[in-house]
Amino acid sequence: MKPKINKQDIEFLIDCLKNGKEIPEVYKYALFPTKQKEYELVYAGKMRKEDVLADTEEAKPVPLQIEKVFNGKKYPLCSKDWHNLLVFGDNLQILKTFNENKDPLVKNKIKGKVKLIYIDPPFGTGDEYDGAKGQSAYSAKRKGADFVEFLRRRLILLKEILADDGSIFVRMDYHFGHYVKLVLDEVFGKGNFRNEMIVNRTRTLKGEYKQFATATDSLFLYAKDKEIMTFNGFRKLKPESDWKWVEMHLPGSRKDKSLLYRKIFGKTIKAPTGRRWALSQEALENAIGRGLVRLNKKTGLPQFLTKYETLGSNWTDISGYSKYFDYPTENSEDLLERVIRCCSNESDLVMDVFAGSGTTLAVAEKLGRRWIGCDIGKLAIYTTQKRLLQIDQGKNLEDQKKKYGKPVKSFAVVTSGLYDLGKIFALQKDEYIRFVKDLFEIEETKTAKIGGVEIDGKKREFYVKIFPYWELKNASVDEKYLQELHKNIGGKIDDRFYIIAPANNVNFISDYHQIGNVRYYFLKVPYQIIKELHKVQFKKFRQPQSKNQINDLDEAIGFHFIRQPEVKSEIKKLKDKVVLKIKKFESAYSQDKTGEKLKNFESLAMLLVDLNYDGEKFMMTNYFFAQDLLNHKPSDKEESEEEIKKELKKQKEIIKEFPKKDCGEEIMAIYVDIYGNEFKEVFKVK
Repeated sequence: MKPKINKQDIEFLIDCLKNGKEIPEVYKYALFPTKQKEYELVYAGKMRKEDVLADTEEAKPVPLQIEKVFNGKKYPLCSKDWHNLLVFGDNLQILKTFNENKDPLVKNKIKGKVKLIYIDPPFGTGDEYDGAKGQSAYSAKRKGADFVEFLRRRLILLKEILADDGSIFVRMDYHFGHYVKLVLDEVFGKGNFRNEMIVNRTRTLKGEYKQFATATDSLFLYAKDKEIMTFNGFRKLKPESDWKWVEMHLPGSRKDKSLLYRKIFGKTIKAPTGRRWALSQEALENAIGRGLVRLNKKTGLPQFLTKYETLGSNWTDISGYSKYFDYPTENSEDLLERVIRCCSNESDLVMDVFAGSGTTLAVAEKLGRRWIGCDIGKLAIYTTQKRLLQIDQGKNLEDQKKKYGKPVKSFAVVTSGLYDLGKIFALQKDEYIRFVKDLFEIEETKTAKIGGVEIDGKKREFYVKIFPYWELKNASVDEKYLQELHKNIGGKIDDRFYIIAPANNVNFISDYHQIGNVRYYFLKVPYQIIKELHKVQFKKFRQPQSKNQINDLDEAIGFHFIRQPEVKSEIKKLKDKVVLKIKKFESAYSQDKTGEKLKNFESLAMLLVDLNYDGEKFMMTNYFFAQDLLNHKPSDKEESEEEIKKELKKQKEIIKEFPKKDCGEEIMAIYVDIYGNEFKEVFKVK
């Protein structure tokens, strides 16, 4: 039913517009009603598609920062001017950046060019599944409509960056599959639904009661445009006992003699009356060379050995999950091989924005596709990085008894929304200007100068100046600088002016300084949020402190800068073991979400270790969540975030022992706090 606006509403709205007041959100759908479809899923908090695509305080494009590129002779480019991408960050922000299509790293390379998307998002059920080592491996925290909307917003953006002939696979379990199917119908169009495959779940719920064990998940396939979608189908090898010899002729009398005669084993044979040969001469010779053709002893006619069958929507003949990398809900390579072969070709671009252990990326690499993977978890990024760098040791998809044997092609590890300050200031002038403009959403303006002062753009209709610290190395934004600036432009601008500058170059503690009727706001790098300028408080996404939190869904708001945690540690080399003792770990962000001060070890998320560090690449050999590092490990019933923090608070020190035989000359340790900040150190042990 369309919302109605009465006379009092109209008068109120006119008053808001006249006096520059904000219009309450309750009027949104009355003023801008959505067009009703045949049916749609309605729930609290559902955002209009137009609002999802627009930039908002909650989600906006953020710049991409290259962390490390694996290239050169060892990792050759898969195609000209393209690095495969492994991106750390909130996938909603990342997708907004891809869709905006401005960042030089991805401009005109991704939007509208992704041939295949595969996602297996954490289902948001709160169910626990058996993981390796008897631990709970999955417990997502988003429930009901919150989860559906979380996924819907990402699906809307994924459609925007999908190629016109592209397709998307979405894996779901029984809790939300029916809701997500409706959302997919809404986003991609009911007519573009192609299939619902069933795949093995392999992990059954504990404590089934008065119900059958759940054995399968759903895998939905949608095209962006069913008429032109890339679809190769898939033929699977049948068990040898099911191989059959079949006749090689088909119904249909033809005058064309090329369809009636074939040379087989040196003898020209004519097709039976009213029939024609199924294979061309070239295809027939190929089949003979592979031992797939014989002559029927009774009829003398050729027969073909059928080893394969066309795949349908029942995919339970292969495993749906794998435990090879000990990562919760790790999809199997067999499943992803089938997906990628079905709907893409060599050199096509494949994407997974819930990359997890990196199965999609690894299989895409082996099949000669280009790829992009995103994840919000540090463990996922390091697991995937190691998997790719060691891909030559992985299985060959054609013959699983053999190794793949080829090095990974060049790829870049990229961050989005959490930035290394040192790398920003190491940028060249033009790159720095572009980066901070993207960071603070500065729009271009035709005005180049005001009163002789160079203008770098506009933010919310107010002018912006980027402080040229590279030229004014001994200067700063102080009272003298502002007075000189005001003398030149104060009478020619509105009541607000923005200055972007390194925090160390700003001599004011306050967020702004007022001269006359003009407020000069400081957008500092690194940035501390100015509450007056933001309706929504910036929010950091969190890293898990236990294995059962790995698949918790989280989102970021705004952007943040890396601030190294403070770590005090030492290494002891004993006869048969190496002992790492951690005496102190404190995050630079010293308060939790409630404002309470975090004490020693409370902010520790995980410890990642490379026991044989080669001085160049971090190849994770061990990982330990904060929960794994406790002296007193909580019982299974006490695995909540609060219980883990409570136990961490009691810790005086953390000790981890490693067999000396497993260690190389150097060990690298990475300590990660709950906000994704890292401290890295290298120990010599031999």
